[in-house]
Amino acid sequence: MASVGDEDLVASKTDGFKVGEKKTVEEYAKLVDQNDESLNRWKASLGISNSPALPVDPKDSRRCVIHSLALETAGRPDITIDLSVPGALESLKSKPFAIKEGAKFRMKATFKVQHDVLSGLKYLQVVKRKGITVSKDEEMLGSYAPNTQEKPIYEKKFAEDEAPAGMMARGHYGAVSKFVDDDDVTHLKFEWSFDIAKDWKQ
Repeated sequence: MASVGDEDLVASKTDGFKVGEKKTVEEYAKLVDQNDESLNRWKASLGISNSPALPVDPKDSRRCVIHSLALETAGRPDITIDLSVPGALESLKSKPFAIKEGAKFRMKATFKVQHDVLSGLKYLQVVKRKGITVSKDEEMLGSYAPNTQEKPIYEKKFAEDEAPAGMMARGHYGAVSKFVDDDDVTHLKFEWSFDIAKDWKQ
């Protein structure tokens, strides 16, 4: 596929929005107000709890570690790529997903957060066919506290999509995607591909 520059994978910005003051997990945990249900719900939504933290390799500075990516379609087994396997990212580009035309599907990811709270994780994607951009997508995945023994991994299912249909839509597509947060830190960027076919591969 034609190359995709960083300018094609830029998260949208809300005018006037500024990233708030950073706090550690311990500081967030101390924000306790028995009478403020909204604050307590917000902390719960981040995953902040009293459960013991998972051990973290001090040499691993990554805040977000993407473990797997999968294609989910009703009535069919998930097609899952385990990113811990050597060469997995490279295989995403060289071994395309096969999607039946008109089929409804969704992507999903499993990931781990470590060291500190991850704010505003987003998934950006650009799809091209024969060098022409056919879609650009952005999905807000949310903010997350570091994983704990109670919650050792996060799973996020993306919005459902529908494959194009018809003879003109069939063929090979290339895509570039990345996971980025409110601080514009890119946690993973990768190329992948898929084929729109008349029917599922057996």
